[in-house]
Amino acid sequence: MSLKVRAALHVAVRSNWIISVVAVIIAFIVGAFFIWIADASIIDTYWRLFKGSIFDPDQDTFARQIRPLTNTFKDAAPLILAGLGLGLGFRAGLFNIGGQGQIILGAIAATYLGFTLDLPYGAHLLVAVVGAVIVAGIWGGFVGLLKAKTGANEVIVTIMLNSIAGFLMLYVLNQDVFQGPNNNQPKSQAVADESRLPMILPGDFSLHAGIILAILATWFVWWLLERSKFGFELRAVGANAHASETAGMSTAKVITMTMFTSAALCGLAGANQVLGTLGSLTQGAAGSIGFDAITVALLGRNKPVGIFGAGLLFGAFKAGSPRMQGAGVPVDMILILQSVIVLLIAAPPLIRWIFRFPKPDGVGYREFITLQQEAK
Repeated sequence: MSLKVRAALHVAVRSNWIISVVAVIIAFIVGAFFIWIADASIIDTYWRLFKGSIFDPDQDTFARQIRPLTNTFKDAAPLILAGLGLGLGFRAGLFNIGGQGQIILGAIAATYLGFTLDLPYGAHLLVAVVGAVIVAGIWGGFVGLLKAKTGANEVIVTIMLNSIAGFLMLYVLNQDVFQGPNNNQPKSQAVADESRLPMILPGDFSLHAGIILAILATWFVWWLLERSKFGFELRAVGANAHASETAGMSTAKVITMTMFTSAALCGLAGANQVLGTLGSLTQGAAGSIGFDAITVALLGRNKPVGIFGAGLLFGAFKAGSPRMQGAGVPVDMILILQSVIVLLIAAPPLIRWIFRFPKPDGVGYREFITLQQEAK
């Protein structure tokens, strides 16, 4: 075995990424067991999941064959945006469990700005998106400020704010200003066409520019963490807040700004739903995105590229799950897969013990090669 291969294997089996990969594989194995119990075909079920989320060769045109993939991108966009926000908080040692409420606030702001203003296309879209980001950011930044100044537990505060945001959405949906004339349903009037995210593909495709926002947000979070002074401070506070304070960093500023940025990204996910996918605000606009995004962030190891990949996986689950019912498997099977993934990525030592993976030793690829060459 060559030295480079041994170095790659040494790093791979000791990395945290191996935990995420194994978690997904085990989830599919556990899912297969439950499919077998349901007396359904395992191969047919997973083949239907593939056809509903990636590529459907049974369709007669190429456009229809790739439509499942475009649906995966559409469903993945809000998960990636919210996952990036939550992952950013986790990197700073902040457990932002309020993504659901922050998505709702962003959706409310985007909706209101989307139908009340009369602006040209580019300006209207920009104002609606920026408004959603700012409102959600303030909602989350308030939690950061409480944490920094009073030591309030961000987990409890964000969970409580989730409930408040949910009731706030029910309240605004029953107000005349949101419902518009001749509407007695808990649904807002449609946002203006000038505020909608543009469609990427023509015809019957539903893929809009939300996936482009997700790509740009992924690059932004990577740059913020790896190339900016604030990102260095954020990672330092996450590693050791007391040492960072001793080194002259303002932990209060870092905590507050991190929660603001985290919530702002979740608010962007809410704007994506209203301005891109739905076109109006409904009770189910946020769905379970805020909670699924926690799993997405953890599965992606709180790294931007990893979160992007995990978001695509969960987007595929959402896009393809309805097709599984044709094999006699309930759509809730996807919840089993997601739950197993959560269970396993929450206990890395368990996976390392089961598969006898060695513990991380801090030796990188190049360092391993150097050490082996020196040993000779």
